Amino acid sequence: MATTPALAGACPGSAACRPARAKPGLGRLNFSLLIDTAERRYGSLGDARVRIRAWGTLFKDSAHLAEQDKLDSVNRFFNRQIRFADNSRVWQQIDYWATPIESLIKGAGDCEDYAIAKYFSLRRLGIPSEKLRITYVKALKLNLAHMVLTYHPSPAAAPLVLDNLINQIRPASRRQDLLPVYAFNAEGLYWPGSRSKKSDSKKLSRWQDLLKKMRTEGFAIDEG
Repeated sequence: MATTPALAGACPGSAACRPARAKPGLGRLNFSLLIDTAERRYGSLGDARVRIRAWGTLFKDSAHLAEQDKLDSVNRFFNRQIRFADNSRVWQQIDYWATPIESLIKGAGDCEDYAIAKYFSLRRLGIPSEKLRITYVKALKLNLAHMVLTYHPSPAAAPLVLDNLINQIRPASRRQDLLPVYAFNAEGLYWPGSRSKKSDSKKLSRWQDLLKKMRTEGFAIDEG
């Protein structure tokens, strides 16, 4: 279940068929170094070592795939590697935004943890931020706030929904059980039906805190 943060700054075509190139300057991730850093930061990893190394294999195996195939691989990976659990159980907090490494260490997470992990994995695989939005929705059948990742292949195209509730990636038009509330990415904040950003995501303090944690862990994405 997602806890919708306050919006007032507190927190928040054809090219789609071609393989995307990795963003210049990021370089290859050293997962041995990531694991060493995680152990210094979080303590003994135990079985989480296997999950983090599997994440590294995901990047290696997916690097040259077309964008749709990258979506499938990343969505499937995190839906299998992370079991759903409320923040109160995993982090003893009502609302907590975990980094992908934190989620893999716990092997569990809330809906926003799935969306965040998928977003940053796809960004690392070269999909530009303007095609990806972390989207708050209302899950109508559950009557709960929820978070998903949406993929926008072009500004005019219908988005695809990556969700932890179901494993299939479906167009938003086929997810009538989800009512969009708002979305955000590194570019800004978006309201339903809007193609342009409405505010700067740099003002989302929770987003900035998340980026800072990821840089400390050694997983840097040039955003925010």
